Amino acid sequence: MTQTQRIRAGVIGVGSMGENHARVYSELRDVELAGISDRDETVARRVADEYETEPVEFDRLLDRCDVVTVAVPTPVHEDVVTDCLDAGVHVLVEKPIAETVEQGRAMAERARANDLVLQVGHIERFNPAVRTVTDLIDDLDVISVEAERLGPPIDRSTGDVVSDLMVHDIDIVGSMLDAQPDTVTAMGTENGQYATATMKYGDVVASLTASRVTQKKVRKLTVTARECLVEVDYLEQSVLIHRDSYPEYLTDDGQNRYRHESVVERPRVDNGEPLRHELEAFVEAARTGSEPVVTAEDGIEALETVQTIGALIDDENRKREVEAR
Repeated sequence: MTQTQRIRAGVIGVGSMGENHARVYSELRDVELAGISDRDETVARRVADEYETEPVEFDRLLDRCDVVTVAVPTPVHEDVVTDCLDAGVHVLVEKPIAETVEQGRAMAERARANDLVLQVGHIERFNPAVRTVTDLIDDLDVISVEAERLGPPIDRSTGDVVSDLMVHDIDIVGSMLDAQPDTVTAMGTENGQYATATMKYGDVVASLTASRVTQKKVRKLTVTARECLVEVDYLEQSVLIHRDSYPEYLTDDGQNRYRHESVVERPRVDNGEPLRHELEAFVEAARTGSEPVVTAEDGIEALETVQTIGALIDDENRKREVEAR
């Protein structure tokens, strides 16, 4: 694939996320949206018409594409991704990479054997605010990381909040610290729609909360370091850095008053749509044969932690059921 060659892209599965991939591909420079595929023919036709492409059967779509997004339900990721790789097509697969770690490893091995890019759709890596903080982390002595990913119930089926929501923050923390957790504890309630997890990465403690029963949408990350406190708002794409607080005594009308002055920095964040950044990076990796920003191995590591947390929550819930009898 040459540097000037126009990339032909396709989307397999055009539900809410897949349709957004189709939209962004249709907008990217030097990319042609060559077609989309979905088992629901009515949905496929509507999305194809919206973005001036064609609904195409799966096998035919692979014949006309260089890259594809796979946004089908997780239980069929392995089968669909394997077929794409065997057809010589680079793949971006939505998170989580697969239903099981073993499936993820098999997919990664197939991509290596075929010398193809397999990128995992951990979109928050491409959030401009996260990118800004990632550039700061190496210069900080981190003590703890806290993440909140909360929101109200939604109409579509999403499964448990650990695999659907918390997985984003598991990936972010792991990539920031460049490590897997040494220990994990977790609890959950509301039939898998609320969960908390605490993980230890060496001397760093990470506390994550995910919820589908909170009547306010929150997407925040807080990094406590010896040098400062860093607050990230994913939705606002903003970063605040709180430096040392300085005590000061003031005289006002003959009375002494005490106050603290905090230094707050607002580093520049080059705002933009994370999905656009993600697909631009994927297309560039496919074009150049370079390693993607989020590798299959990254996706597998996040899935391992997701499954560990899920197993801990299931064990805790079983104990509660036994005790309640």
